[in-house]
Amino acid sequence: MLPRLPLRRIGHGRKLLGHVPRVALTLVLVSAGLAASLLSCSSAVAAEPARRPNFVFILVDDLGWTDLACMGGDLYETPHIDRLAREGMRFTNAYSACTVCSPTRAAVLTGKYPARLHVTDWIHGHKRPKAKLRVPNWTEYLPLEEETLAEALAPLGYASASIGKWHLGDDDAYFPDHQGFDLNIAGYGKGQPPHYFSPYNIPTLTDGKAGEYLTDRLTDEACSFISEHADRPFFLYLPHYAVHTPLEAKPPAVEHLRKQVSAELRHTNPVYAAMIQSVDDCVGRVTAALTAAGVAEQTIIVFTSDNGGLLQSTSNVPLRAGKGSTYEGGVRVPLIIKWPGVTSPGSVSAEPVISVDFFPTILQMAGALRSPSPSIDGVSLVPVLSGKVDRLARDAIFWHYPHYHPGGATPYGAIRAGDWKLIEFYEDMHVELYNLADDLGEQHELSEVRPEKARQLRDRLHAWRSAVGAQMPTANPDYDPAAPARPAPKRRPKQASR
Repeated sequence: MLPRLPLRRIGHGRKLLGHVPRVALTLVLVSAGLAASLLSCSSAVAAEPARRPNFVFILVDDLGWTDLACMGGDLYETPHIDRLAREGMRFTNAYSACTVCSPTRAAVLTGKYPARLHVTDWIHGHKRPKAKLRVPNWTEYLPLEEETLAEALAPLGYASASIGKWHLGDDDAYFPDHQGFDLNIAGYGKGQPPHYFSPYNIPTLTDGKAGEYLTDRLTDEACSFISEHADRPFFLYLPHYAVHTPLEAKPPAVEHLRKQVSAELRHTNPVYAAMIQSVDDCVGRVTAALTAAGVAEQTIIVFTSDNGGLLQSTSNVPLRAGKGSTYEGGVRVPLIIKWPGVTSPGSVSAEPVISVDFFPTILQMAGALRSPSPSIDGVSLVPVLSGKVDRLARDAIFWHYPHYHPGGATPYGAIRAGDWKLIEFYEDMHVELYNLADDLGEQHELSEVRPEKARQLRDRLHAWRSAVGAQMPTANPDYDPAAPARPAPKRRPKQASR
């Protein structure tokens, strides 16, 4: 086992401690035999690398499937992210593990479905005391017993940092520095920033000078971390608060994009577009920092979102609905992965992938061996990224959301198998069936036309729920059919710039 890392200080006087994971799992260093086996993943890998790759994982909050120029956005200017797509692999059928944020974040960090973790809604969820169903007694934090990516990578010598949104427990005992990360900047219990301009009022982030922009500040911290850890493998988890509400952006960008808006565009919100532009600037600065540190060719970059776009902010057309919804607009997200020397530049994959896949993928990329664990729900994407296969051995992915959301979701479960997607609505257990190859917008419901397919997928969904121990909602004794069908809609988020 590698020795415990020495105490260091970086950033604003914060401690950086080497971390030994709490959960004992079989993780050993790559042997010569494993190095040889990894050659089969890519002809570009000619020998065991001198050091393990670095990882930069950029998770954007509420970024919709079409909210990038390379994904069809018609107002959004994202040259740096588009360049990342040209240099790596873009996935067109990538999904978040949930239609809201906290469950997806837990899934990314552990490789487990939210249903297995019982972290099934954003923390702390919407309250519907008079709804037809009572939500289960779900877990409103990421349990310390769960192994995170930071913990799994620590025995391999990785330094780790979480810089940005956490939203996986109110108590600081559940913050990133207690979940395996050496450094936590700006991560705490809440899911959106009080302000995007300093002073931020985020307890784990010192305020900058008046008017400093949060996305820029998190990027500053990320670049500092890269520069100070270029001499060793690192895992940088960069979960931006952007582009979540409140909608606040830098005035020059807002004014520039306001001039681009026209009636012909699908996307017409210049403040939201300016927030996306700041995220794009972050990607450009981070990639420049990797180059300046001399580690660009040793660094794998993952760029994705935690759920679909919020309809108050953007349009997800041609997808149906948006964040907080059962349908594709709530869960289909952008995903780009750049693995220098392995991913074919400009490649595109249509294979359905989901948030739980990042955990096993990153561990294999890092060169870790572990005993197979049935509790890890994801599968490694390495065979697809290396170009050896187009399809994974897995043939289905799943969702379970036993909650209500103003975005339209009532308690539901869903399965996608091949081109088919089945949704089961728990209030009355009726199902909807769609063929996504023919009907991306989910406009033609086929359960009566294809009853055998609906029955087959429903049986698989039920078996999966049982296997992962999914918590189901129950009949609500306080149900009032005269109560509103969903919470009163919030007013459109204030759009501001400074």
